[in-house]
Amino acid sequence: MIIVAAMFLAKFCDELADLTGLGGSVTGLVLLAGATSLPELSVGYGAIKIGAEDLTAGGVLGSSLVNLLILSLVDLASRRPGKILTRSAAAHALSATVGALLTGLILLGVLLDNDWTFLRVSPVCWAAMAAYVLCARLVYLDQREASKLSVSTSDEQRAESKSKLVPILLNFAGFGVATAVIFFVAPMVASRADQIADVTGLGETFIGTLLVAAVTSLPEAVSTIAAVRLGAVDMAIANIFGSNAFNMVILAFLDVTTPHSILFAVSETHAITAACVLVTTAVGLLSILYQPEKRFWLVEPDAALVSLLVLGSLYLVYLCG
Repeated sequence: MIIVAAMFLAKFCDELADLTGLGGSVTGLVLLAGATSLPELSVGYGAIKIGAEDLTAGGVLGSSLVNLLILSLVDLASRRPGKILTRSAAAHALSATVGALLTGLILLGVLLDNDWTFLRVSPVCWAAMAAYVLCARLVYLDQREASKLSVSTSDEQRAESKSKLVPILLNFAGFGVATAVIFFVAPMVASRADQIADVTGLGETFIGTLLVAAVTSLPEAVSTIAAVRLGAVDMAIANIFGSNAFNMVILAFLDVTTPHSILFAVSETHAITAACVLVTTAVGLLSILYQPEKRFWLVEPDAALVSLLVLGSLYLVYLCG
């Protein structure tokens, strides 16, 4: 059900990007990333209710690693000319930086190990929510300025935009239905993952980072592949980096549901996961900004390096956890 809903999400977001004029970067960063990150929110909330905060943090931070793995594998498997990670570099570099900024704040919160809260939310989580809103605004303004350079608004275009109102509403309705399916189906994962952590003895931190993250990242994987097949590469990349940013905001939202700071309660092993996300994102960011003129390799070295970094990170979390 999650896979099918995610396929429709990509289709609806691609239509909305064209109809509203927002572009693939903004639509992927905000709409698609927010919707595909709902499993992390619902599963995380379910894990907190059963007292498994480490499962929540592991699922959210691990999902960011898995998302980067998804992007690198899609890049490796893509048969399109050139490599995916070097298109529209400026907009995607901005999205990647947003994700790195928010991950750094969460890493700081885990390392501070302080239980001080304001309105039941830790200062670091307040900072993460504020940073997300401001950065999403920056991406929107950047996209709008870019569109101004290429498109001039005329009376005919304004009339055409009015005729698009019904298709826009229909696509928003379809988007809402697909989002609801993902949100209500995903919580079933939390209780099963907690049982697996107990039975296998691997612990909530590793199970959350690997198993829960893999399952909750299904929407990102499916929607990213679907977006690339639709030719909406901008939206696919923005979806991954946007999901990583939104994942950090999810931890801030979930902070309200606990009597103490969630970052204070979780294992410090999650700091390793957050640091690995930062390193891997930095490599992805370098790949976006560096655009060689020719392609000599049979396998994209930057995408392969991102994949190896993610797998190495998961193994490191397993050893430390």
